[in-house]
This record gives sequence, structure tokens and C-alpha cells, in this order.
Amino acid sequence: MKKFEGKTVVITGAGSGMGRASALLFAKEGANVVVADINKEPALETVDLIVSNGGNAIEAVCNVAIKDEVTAIIDRVYEKYGSIDVLFNNAGVGMPAIKTEEVSEELTNLIVDVNIKGVLWGSQAVIPYMKKQSTGVIINTASIMGVRTRPGHSIYSASKAAAIMLTKSLALELAEYGIRVVGINPVATETGMLKAFIGDQEYESGKGKFISSIPLGRVAAADDVAKAALYLASDDASMVTGSFIDIDGGRGV
Repeated sequence: MKKFEGKTVVITGAGSGMGRASALLFAKEGANVVVADINKEPALETVDLIVSNGGNAIEAVCNVAIKDEVTAIIDRVYEKYGSIDVLFNNAGVGMPAIKTEEVSEELTNLIVDVNIKGVLWGSQAVIPYMKKQSTGVIINTASIMGVRTRPGHSIYSASKAAAIMLTKSLALELAEYGIRVVGINPVATETGMLKAFIGDQEYESGKGKFISSIPLGRVAAADDVAKAALYLASDDASMVTGSFIDIDGGRGV
């Protein structure tokens, strides 16, 4: 019996990187996967990968920073499947190293809108349905930089620290309804977003600077995060709420 047979899993930012890896893994375990992404083509690519391997998936195009778009997707998914068992608030944006006094209003608004509000809007939309079910899991992607920051990433780190505390607050609020709220703190991960953190540096040398601060000596892989998400969403983690798994190679120690 597959762990998520017949269950519905919504994953934001699932058109690439950690979101895509997670979508593929949940589908392999039998889930009906809703591949949510701001861009339609990458979302469809993820869906095609799942379907071609015998899985079930649909795409959902939405900007997680816009509350009405997120709510509409969640409503549509519940109407289609009759349940939402897992919401993985994975979508996020990064930033290159920038001195705090040089951070623009535009960049600040983008990071706050996606990394904080995106988690809030997704959670708000799904909570009434999970309360109705008396079960459900919300997983939030934060970052080890929300625990241990780096120079030049103040706004990003602040947004991820906020996501961590939002996760913990929700876990306390929703425990009585049988809803678990958990999170993942990845270190620098081999995805397209890593280029956003490296900025104008040559990619390999820039990645090397991140690796030099990670005790296990490598950046994370998207599958490392996907496997953590699968565990947290599963019955194997039925006593886990308000907690984070640090997929960081020892960076946060």
C-alpha cells in the first residue's frame, strides 16, 4: 500500500526545484498532486513527468502573493477531490548578498509577499477544509537562514524567521483540530534559486563559498527536501507538529 494512496497534496512552487522533486515523490506514493506554480509551462512539465510515470496530477497556476488566487485554487481543489490532506507551502524567492542599506523597496515587498504572505494565504485558505476533515498537514519551507543568517541577506533571513514563527503559531492554534503544521529549513540547495543567492559571481566559485560553510561539504539536493516533506506529511510523523527538519548538512549547528 502506497503511503498517500487516494490523498490530495497541494504543492506550491512545484514547477521546478524542491517543489517538483516533492511532487514527483508524493505522486510515486499514490497522491493526487496539485502542481501549483506562478508559471504554467513549468507546472505542466511537472504534471507530464508525473503522468508519464503512471501518477495523478493537475496543474494550478497562481501567484501565492495574491490571496484571492490562492483561495480560488484551494477551493477548486477541494471541490474536485473532496479533501485536501497536505498543503506544502514551498514557493519562495531568494536574493543575492546586498547590504541592508541598499535593499530596495521593490525587493523587500517581493520577499515579504511571497515568503511570508504566501505561507499565510495558503494556510488561511486550507484551514477551514482541514478543520472540516478534522485532519490535515501543512508544511512550510523556511530556510536555515531563518535560524543562522549570512551577511547581506537580512530581509530574506527575516522573512524565513517569520515563516518559522508562523508555523509554530499555527501548530499551537490548530492542534485541537487534528491538524499538524511543520516545516523544513533547507541550506543552499542545487536548484534555480541558488543562482539568485550567488548573484553576479561565477556560479561554481559562488557555490563553493556556500559549500565552505556547510560541515557535510555539499549543498542540498532537491530530493533531500522532498524526502523530508514526505516524512513530515506521513503518518510516520503523526506526533510531530510545530517542528522543523533542518536539511542543512550541519550549517545551523
